[in-house]
Amino acid sequence: MIELSHIDRHFQVGDQLVRALDDVSLHIGAGEYLSIMGPSGSGKSPLLNLIGLLDRPTAGSYSLNGKDVTSLSDVEQAHVRNSQIGFVFQMFHLVPRLTAAENVELPLVLAGVPAEQRLDRVARALESLGI
Repeated sequence: MIELSHIDRHFQVGDQLVRALDDVSLHIGAGEYLSIMGPSGSGKSPLLNLIGLLDRPTAGSYSLNGKDVTSLSDVEQAHVRNSQIGFVFQMFHLVPRLTAAENVELPLVLAGVPAEQRLDRVARALESLGI
């Protein structure tokens, strides 16, 4: 469950204050699907960055699965991102200097999956894709 309460995300660009998000409140229940749409500059990316714990609000609170994640440390937020949040990107985000297998393996390394399990999972994933 995602609960945003009175979220603001403001930042300074030169001498201009940009109000990317202003008093946004939102509740997304477990199992619900949501589409975020709007014109360029309407705050979609700042909202997604906050929900994904890639950015912090200027004001307001964010609760994920009943836990306030607004004031967690960077390390604590990284742990929550790793264990509770998934991202689907519009573009490929591969590390150019890594092989296909190493790119597939990288998130498993970061998640602490043991080497023998990683290698098996990588092989199965690549095989299923015909790679």
